[in-house]
Amino acid sequence: MFIPKYYKVTDFEKIKEFINANSFGTVVTTEKGKPIATHIPLHLNKNGEEYYITGHIAYGNRQWRTFDTCEEVLVIYQGPHAYISSSWYGHENVPTWNYQAVHIYGKATILEEEELKDDLAQLLKKYEKHRKAPILWDNLSSQLLEREIKGIVGFKIKINEIQAADKLSQNRNEGDYLSIIKHLKKEENPMSQQVADIMENRLEKDK
Repeated sequence: MFIPKYYKVTDFEKIKEFINANSFGTVVTTEKGKPIATHIPLHLNKNGEEYYITGHIAYGNRQWRTFDTCEEVLVIYQGPHAYISSSWYGHENVPTWNYQAVHIYGKATILEEEELKDDLAQLLKKYEKHRKAPILWDNLSSQLLEREIKGIVGFKIKINEIQAADKLSQNRNEGDYLSIIKHLKKEENPMSQQVADIMENRLEKDK
C-alpha cells in the first residue's frame, strides 16, 4: 500500500485497536495468477511473541485451498472513509478522500479441529457476551456444533508485515483541518460524520 509519510501509522497499539474495531476484513490470495478474495470476520491473536490473524471460511469456498500455494496472504481492514471537497479549504486545491486502512501480510495455515473450536468460541464471546441472551459456545448443542463445524475450514495467518495508513488531512493547516471537520459533520452520509469524529478526537489527543 502506498503511504505518504504524513499518513503512515507505526504505533502497534493503535493498529491493534483499529483492527479490533474494524474486524470484518478481506482475505486476498491468488489462484493461477488471479486474485481472489473473501470478506469475513477475523480475530487478532497473540501466541508467545507472535501475532496471528484467525478466521474461518466455508468448506465449499476454494480459497482455503490456495493457502498452501501462496507464499503470503494479504488481509485488508478498512474503517470509515469520506470525500473531501477542496471547496472547504481556504485556498485553491483539488478534492481528495480521507480514510483509514491496514494491510497485513503473512503465511496462512489450516487450523486443527481443536484450534478451530477454540477460535469459534472466542468469536462468539466477542460478539455475544454483551447481549441479554448471549449465544455462546457452551450454550449450543454438541450435535449442532459438530454438524456446522464440518462445513467450515479454520485458518491462521502469521503476521510478517503490517502497513497502516490514517489519511485524515494531517497535511492541512489548522484552519482547513477545522473546516473539513465542520463540513463533514453536515454531510448526510454517516461515514462522513464518523470521519469527522475521528479527526476531532485526533485533534483533542494532540493538544
